Amino acid sequence: MADIAAKTGYGTNTVSLALRGSTRISQAARDTILKAAEALDYVPNNSAKSLVLKRSNTVGMLVEYLTNPQPTAVATALQREMSDRGYGVLFASSSTPQQETAAIEMFRRHMVDGLLIYPVDHTKLGHLRRLRERNFPIVMLVGARDTGLDAVGVDEFQASYDATTHLIALGHKRIGALGPIKDKPLKIEGFRHAHRVHGLPLDERQIYEPIGFSIAAGFEGMGALAARNLGLTALFATSDMFALGAMRWAKVNGVSVPEQLSIVGYDNIEFGEFSDTTLTSVRNDGATLAKAAVERLIALMETDAPLPPPTLTLLPGELVIRESSSRPGQRAWASRHASKR
Repeated sequence: MADIAAKTGYGTNTVSLALRGSTRISQAARDTILKAAEALDYVPNNSAKSLVLKRSNTVGMLVEYLTNPQPTAVATALQREMSDRGYGVLFASSSTPQQETAAIEMFRRHMVDGLLIYPVDHTKLGHLRRLRERNFPIVMLVGARDTGLDAVGVDEFQASYDATTHLIALGHKRIGALGPIKDKPLKIEGFRHAHRVHGLPLDERQIYEPIGFSIAAGFEGMGALAARNLGLTALFATSDMFALGAMRWAKVNGVSVPEQLSIVGYDNIEFGEFSDTTLTSVRNDGATLAKAAVERLIALMETDAPLPPPTLTLLPGELVIRESSSRPGQRAWASRHASKR
């Protein structure tokens, strides 16, 4: 500002007013100062401004597994919603608790006003609760209950229950599942609950936790389930990535979908909708989720007093039925094809 003042002949206070768009000085003075600022390539120091105002008008957004198109699409909608409300977004990804902690620390160093987060582990949230206790606004983007944190997300338990019930209603009695068991248990718990409600026995060997998150992980996971020779006629995958991997495994091993193996996924990504055999899947309304999450975060960030008690907003998931699920047909395939790739 001293350089601009020297160039224009105005005092630094007048320069400051002009750069903030103040009408306390004439339009001619503002124009002269702004022209000089542009010539000198002046960029406001938002970090210094944040120290004074104790607000940065930026939020942190932390997403796990960018290989999954669904949360990436939600993150895009979230960024648009924040931008419409005058906020910038700092973005990071994480796939381990250590990466998550490091990203949050980075956000805090940049003095973000709040955090939107897909946690790596939905069951270990102590570090996020401690931040909230220090009055730092956080909204989780998962529909987890009783966490002590604000959360906006799809009711994964109910949606997974509905997806599994769809297969049971078709007549399947031996249904496998691919998905995380310990750190993101809601979908698998919904799968288990459907078996309990409908009186269907469940062997825990019918559930397999893939290593990593990818189509390849789904391919390997389906092979591992097949090797157990459980007589499966259907599969519930907690993500479309796993489901597409399972469909590829079936094709490679001569198992027809859905005649010999029905498959239901979760996320309703475009790859599943337009795959050779279109994928039955749970659709999430990412736009509605983004709007609700942003509204809650802004409400928290604009609270001058201690943060109010956390709220949980659960959104429904819609099962979209396509070609990959049907009534059971031939069953004896797993033992013949378990070792093939």
